Amino acid sequence: MGSEVVGVGLFDSLRRRSKGGQKPGTLRKASSNDFKHLEEWASSRTGVEAYVEPKTNVTETTVVLIAHDGEWTRRRIESLDAAQQFGHKRSIPVYEVARVGYPKRMREYTERKKRGEA
Repeated sequence: MGSEVVGVGLFDSLRRRSKGGQKPGTLRKASSNDFKHLEEWASSRTGVEAYVEPKTNVTETTVVLIAHDGEWTRRRIESLDAAQQFGHKRSIPVYEVARVGYPKRMREYTERKKRGEA
């Protein structure tokens, strides 16, 4: 009776690639889908401001767009410069979260969402 031998290494699972073709544990870069989402989101809301979050060990640089009512969205972006260019092109103010923090309206919106009021 023939049997097939399949080699399974101890660390093979660590070498597998994710759906996006990246090794697990590597940071995903900003994509055109991220940029498209930011553009569409910003153009469909009023009073939008951008808050840039610095790169960490876990995520690349991200930008949080916050509307006048506190509604917000977050996506990866290439850099602080890219966020500033995005804001300048759309007349959206751009802030660094590490310097100014998040606006109160964002926290209030998140609390309303948790209570089912938003």
